Amino acid sequence: MAEAKPAYDLIVIGSGPGGYVAAIRASQLGMKTAIVERAELGGICLNWGCIPTKALLRSSEVYHLITHAKDYGFSVENPKVLLDKIVGRSRAVAKQLSNGVTFLMKKHKIDVLEGTARLEKGTSAPKVIVEKGKGEGTYQAKNVMLATGARAREIPDAGMKVDSKTVWAYREAMVPTEMPKQLLVIGSGAIGIEFASFYQTLGVDVTVVEALDRILPVEDAEISAFMAKQLGKQGIKFLTSASVKSLKVAGGKAKAEVATKDATQTIEADKVILAVGIVGNVENLGLEALGVKVEKTHIVVDGFGKTNVAGLYAIGDVTGPPWLAHKAMHEGVVVVEGMGGKAPSHKFDPWNVPGCTYSHPQVASVGLTEEAAKKTGKKLKVGKFPFIGNGKAIALGEPEGIVKTIFDADTGELLGAHMAGEGVTELIQGFAIARQGELTEAELMETIFPHPTLSEMMHESVLAAYGRPLHI
Repeated sequence: MAEAKPAYDLIVIGSGPGGYVAAIRASQLGMKTAIVERAELGGICLNWGCIPTKALLRSSEVYHLITHAKDYGFSVENPKVLLDKIVGRSRAVAKQLSNGVTFLMKKHKIDVLEGTARLEKGTSAPKVIVEKGKGEGTYQAKNVMLATGARAREIPDAGMKVDSKTVWAYREAMVPTEMPKQLLVIGSGAIGIEFASFYQTLGVDVTVVEALDRILPVEDAEISAFMAKQLGKQGIKFLTSASVKSLKVAGGKAKAEVATKDATQTIEADKVILAVGIVGNVENLGLEALGVKVEKTHIVVDGFGKTNVAGLYAIGDVTGPPWLAHKAMHEGVVVVEGMGGKAPSHKFDPWNVPGCTYSHPQVASVGLTEEAAKKTGKKLKVGKFPFIGNGKAIALGEPEGIVKTIFDADTGELLGAHMAGEGVTELIQGFAIARQGELTEAELMETIFPHPTLSEMMHESVLAAYGRPLHI
């Protein structure tokens, strides 16, 4: 291998949302920057995750509206699902955004090194060896950032291993060539519920298996219960407190032995989607030789993106939960600004990261659940407001939903906000701003919310926490 090429201030490995945003911010701060990518620019999120799944879900929303056209005063006869067009639109959206990242790299004069990266001991930071691509070579930088992301978790001992034909991960689930009649989804986190919602809306018989005692287990318990009821009414079947003892594939069909508290049953399906968590992409990077600390497939960082190796940083999914693109982007900016002498005053706070599930209905949250808030020992004030009390929700034909807020009774601090219903993934940012800005109930109560909007329910939920709701 040739000697290291001219030095960079920063080399980012991985061009997902965290990686490419970090590279852009570094360039803005005057750093000579390169980014290494082995596949498509934009990473999993833009190409096989966040963006194309939202395109699929948008198609299912449109189909849902078409099948309920009479409720809105229209007659639409015999609507058909054109699966190839749905998938084609999703892929076109992903390609458009990936091309957009290519443009941004050129705009900010960031060198794109195509190939697979590994690390070796260097000077101020590890050397980056790029192989199997146009960017092949040895590179030295003052700092190196790992933004290699994560992938779907498999459980081979139980037969839960992706075969890309009958047993799918998210990638295969996004490009079906035909609709299955029966679909088994293993795992009821955001990914599992989004795929369950998409396929069920388009007519597939869907069963979801969850090891814990409720679906969407990281959400507030009331939100989980609401979603189980709503999705259940749509036809999705749930098995909670259930474990898959074995999964076998024969003749293009899958058979899963699922044990619950009461019995063990066999579930047959045409396709299975594994959504049982993710593992960090830490293999074949040379981390072991460098002595980089890794726990349970995730790189250990100090809250400011630093690893235990000088000059080496890590952000995003490869560092652990929450596994969210916007968390990775924020981390990337914070870490790069630290390199540029603009270190933050406090460690990264995961409780200020909003979480969203883009099913129908949607789910969104930020901060502590009520259960977690109770464990702090603080006296709480909890407010709730139903969608049925909101004029805009009724006009939209979406009267099922809830907004819930949790406050510290003594200080007025917003400890958490939780929502389920139409449009809540857009509303949640209001509460995220409130938490980041350390607003209290007083500022939120005094804020004027436009009418008629869904956002009025945010206001009402705050008022309800203090016994002052106006519309229930």
